[in-house]
Amino acid sequence: MIYKEVEKCGLQVAVAGIPETVDKDIAVIDKSFGFNAAVEEILRAINAAHVEVESVENGVGILKLMGKQSGMCLLMDCCLIPESPFYLEGHGALFEFVEEQLKKNGHVVIVLAGAGQEYVAREINVVDGKDASGNKLLLDVGLWLTQKIKDHFTKILKMAINMKYIDPTYMIRAIPSNASDNIYCTLLAHSAVHGAMAGFSGFRVTPVSSKHAYIPIARATEKQNTVILTDRMWARLLASTNQPSFLDDGEVQDKVDEEDVDLIKNKMIATSS
Repeated sequence: MIYKEVEKCGLQVAVAGIPETVDKDIAVIDKSFGFNAAVEEILRAINAAHVEVESVENGVGILKLMGKQSGMCLLMDCCLIPESPFYLEGHGALFEFVEEQLKKNGHVVIVLAGAGQEYVAREINVVDGKDASGNKLLLDVGLWLTQKIKDHFTKILKMAINMKYIDPTYMIRAIPSNASDNIYCTLLAHSAVHGAMAGFSGFRVTPVSSKHAYIPIARATEKQNTVILTDRMWARLLASTNQPSFLDDGEVQDKVDEEDVDLIKNKMIATSS
């Protein structure tokens, strides 16, 4: 829990909030503060990655963004999130997709947020641990995936590629808020002061159905936002990137219901038509 001092017209009130993380959006609210500014900076990072890989032959860029157990912050040529299992080798797998993109466009950018932790942990046999905030310690999947792709193309396919690994995570976290977030946070602060003067405590202010509401902190943090693979948002991303769903492999198939697979594929067709 953090506390902010809100000053307005000489009034100073301690307002309770929650950790300012944009990779842990809360499921009961419409929007987190800082989201718009983060998205703007993420787009700059993605554009920079494209410039890097376009300037070399067979450029492969891996852009690591914030994301722990949820990929809500991401929505490039390919996008990997924890909610959507992926596999490296075989028909329709990541290596095949990268190879197709290199032959077609001469470059590929992969955006990665928290996905693939199970593969890294399996290879190096790590013991689960937690950081000072109680969050699960995550391994650097970006470096692991970079090496895997490099080894596959140079050692197995005998194909020269130029790898670019970019990790702008803390640069994105540390940027000043933009005008939209400044206005948004000011309105939240006003509502927080009203709530504090009304005698409420242990709450956060958040828009719900376009109206400001007071949500108990325990309620706001009990569930985490996740990407729903059968939702139109994910279907639109698959349609725009043309990446495979990565749901055809036997090992991955076991993790997703057949009904969900059909829904995803049907929505991909509907969205692209």
